[in-house]
Amino acid sequence: MTEGAEHPVLLTGATGYIGRRLLPLLLRTSPVRCLVRDAARPLDPRAQAVIGDVLQPATLAAAMAGVRTAYYMVHMMAAARHFEQADREAARNFAAAASHAGVKRIIYLGALGDDNDPKLSPHIRSRHEVGRILRESGAEVIELRASIVIGKGSTSFELIRTLTHRLPVMICPRWLDTPTQPIAIDDALACLAAALELPASGSRVIEIGTPDVTSYGGLIKEYARQMGLRRLLIPVPVLTPWLSSLWLALVTPAKAAVGRHLIEGLRNAMVVRDPAPARALPVQPMTVQQAIAEAIAAE
Repeated sequence: MTEGAEHPVLLTGATGYIGRRLLPLLLRTSPVRCLVRDAARPLDPRAQAVIGDVLQPATLAAAMAGVRTAYYMVHMMAAARHFEQADREAARNFAAAASHAGVKRIIYLGALGDDNDPKLSPHIRSRHEVGRILRESGAEVIELRASIVIGKGSTSFELIRTLTHRLPVMICPRWLDTPTQPIAIDDALACLAAALELPASGSRVIEIGTPDVTSYGGLIKEYARQMGLRRLLIPVPVLTPWLSSLWLALVTPAKAAVGRHLIEGLRNAMVVRDPAPARALPVQPMTVQQAIAEAIAAE
């Protein structure tokens, strides 16, 4: 489904952690138009920049003109106090604009998690709701769901790195043992790029992750092992996600609010439940050990 020169691929979130790494991959096969709020922020000169904001519906028509495939890489968790409401509004605006413009496919990076879990964190619940709203546009939506992204610069990996270096002994809350199936940044990008080429077959959810099921505590231990550090993790049952986020804010550069939302998500098992749809992607995700090794090498 590679776009021709007359149909650029629209990329939102092009200056974000995932978007700015995805852009050069998309440019290998397609012209790319980037929706940006600030024209002064640097982009690849081969990409077209269009000023707009998903929270301002009137600005989206120009960005959508002539587009058949759009990447929705927007998340309001760091930008809005009431991020769930902002996520909902942004997704509805984007879906409406896509429908009006005749966009055929939307590719969206969401989050792993069981839709039937009544205790889903607000972060994960909002990610899933955005996928449902985008499907209401009538476009074919390919929703890739991932857990922790392991790579230099990702918020989750920077938490792991900083915690491991600063705390030889960690008093660890119960959520450190919650099952998770992370993915290396390069594998996540490869899956996103490959979604552009999938044959049309209707909206679908594709869960992606390493072959390994581990935990946040397991990631800390593996990072420490590869760095040659001896670290002691002492589990306790009383440290709540909210208190944990304040604790993380003291020892890491992450903002307390973002840290709290991320940690609340760690109380939910984030594993691949249906591996079949991912087999359509020509990507064999690397192991956790390999992913951490590559992230360390990139530093």
